[in-house]
Amino acid sequence: MPPVGRPLALLAAALLSCAALLTAPANAAYADPGPQTGEDGVNVTGAPFRGTTPDGQVRGYIDAHTHLMSYEGFGGDLLCGEAFDPRGIQEALRDCPDHGKDGSLAWFENFVSKGSPFGTHDTTGWPTFKDWPAAHSLTHQQAYYTWVERSWRAGQRILVNQLVSNRTLCELYPLKKYPCDEMSSIRLQAQSTYALQDYVDKQSGGPGKGWFRVVRNPDEARQVIEQGKLAVVLGIETSEPFGCRQIGGRPQCTAQQIDSGLDEMKKLGVSSMFVCHKFDNALCGVRFDPDTTGVIMNLGNFYGSGRFWQADTCREPEHDNPITPANDLTDLLAGPLAYLRPLGVTLPIYPKAPHCNINGLTDLGAHMVQGMIKRGMIVEVDHMSAKAAGQTLSILEKAKYSGVISGHSWMDMGYASRVYKLGGMVTSYGSPAPSFAGEWRTAKKASDPRYLFGFGYGLDANGLGPLPAARANNQANPLRYPYTSPFDPNVKLDRERTGERTWDVNTEGVANYGLVPDWLADVRNVAGPEIIADMSRGAEAYLEMWKRARTYKP
Repeated sequence: MPPVGRPLALLAAALLSCAALLTAPANAAYADPGPQTGEDGVNVTGAPFRGTTPDGQVRGYIDAHTHLMSYEGFGGDLLCGEAFDPRGIQEALRDCPDHGKDGSLAWFENFVSKGSPFGTHDTTGWPTFKDWPAAHSLTHQQAYYTWVERSWRAGQRILVNQLVSNRTLCELYPLKKYPCDEMSSIRLQAQSTYALQDYVDKQSGGPGKGWFRVVRNPDEARQVIEQGKLAVVLGIETSEPFGCRQIGGRPQCTAQQIDSGLDEMKKLGVSSMFVCHKFDNALCGVRFDPDTTGVIMNLGNFYGSGRFWQADTCREPEHDNPITPANDLTDLLAGPLAYLRPLGVTLPIYPKAPHCNINGLTDLGAHMVQGMIKRGMIVEVDHMSAKAAGQTLSILEKAKYSGVISGHSWMDMGYASRVYKLGGMVTSYGSPAPSFAGEWRTAKKASDPRYLFGFGYGLDANGLGPLPAARANNQANPLRYPYTSPFDPNVKLDRERTGERTWDVNTEGVANYGLVPDWLADVRNVAGPEIIADMSRGAEAYLEMWKRARTYKP
């Protein structure tokens, strides 16, 4: 889910709602795909490359953090549209019925996209797509499968599909099809990912023939990439893994539940997991959201756990995001109020920044990290508090374990060198070309020459965060269409077209996942061939890191 300043809620508009909760039965089984109409969003010529370099390395770029199936999360009615539908694109890319005829009832979309619950948008969807998808539209489908296909054809070879949900937001949002249990939602999204694989297979001639392949280990992923296909890794980003919430500081799960949960997720095909996300849980404290978003998230933390975030002024260079309110007056009050914490009394009054969440990795959190090491899983350190991230890295350093990643810019970059020294990986949230190139330079300076350096992005598509906007003042050197993929000289791309709509990255940025190749070509315009070379090694760097984790022996 989104990094600093990106969401105006997981809970924003949800906390404004007082409507009754609605439920409905789960989706029916997927049918065989019939004749498809309008599946024309690729607009790419040339066969995707396959094989390896002479020294046996794969090539291709990586998205380490995206949510293909998040429309099944949060109760199933928060996001509009699907990544695919057996009945065709005209069914998959519909607006939400509750948005009304002109979008005026779409209060959550209006709030998170425009900062106000009031507004309108065209609700037609396919085939006109007048107002969505768009880089700033946060509740409409951003990753329809043919748009992902366009990126694969241009050179993408790994996509980490983060299965995501949030019990608190689900409970507060008035519409829902599914119960709010996070792990039930995770299972459903995993099933939907495998269903998409089957769907693509059926369109490609039979089982195993499609370009979309869910992989369970690095060897399988390497084989898929060598065949010129997209390796899809299952990850989990949820606030209460295995039910590990806390109420009044008391954990609501056990070590046995964690062990059983990790075993189940491994059998399901999950290879990468977050320990906490957005709210403090029984495993670790979180890295705060700043500003207005932070105020809303803090209310959500109180709703879910009975406690507000607790912060002190940091003594270490690594810190969390600043939270509000924090001024001269609150600085005077924060010291005496800290003595009430042992009694379970917390108030949203904070000392001066820089702020650090006082909650780090709990004993149960350490048990989960150790359990992930034992199972060869990749530990996601984003969203952990600075204290928890430091403690987690210490556990990994003691074990000499490489399976660690910061995938979408929600870790203090002061920790990047520790991640790289372990043999881990850092990829950055998608942003306009100049800022993305700046994050690449920062990461490269922190890298360790003992390990292959490869870079990537965490687009966070369908994660309630904006996609990269058009680059400012790009008139002097726009991306010129058609263009040759920076990653494959055999592949040429023209403007993306779906239905009656054509998009141009120079004016609309990454309106949907299909414009990722255009964005990366624009990154090359800004930063030159070196960043493309490093991103071409992104898939190989990830596989080597994953292999070290899977073959780890204490």
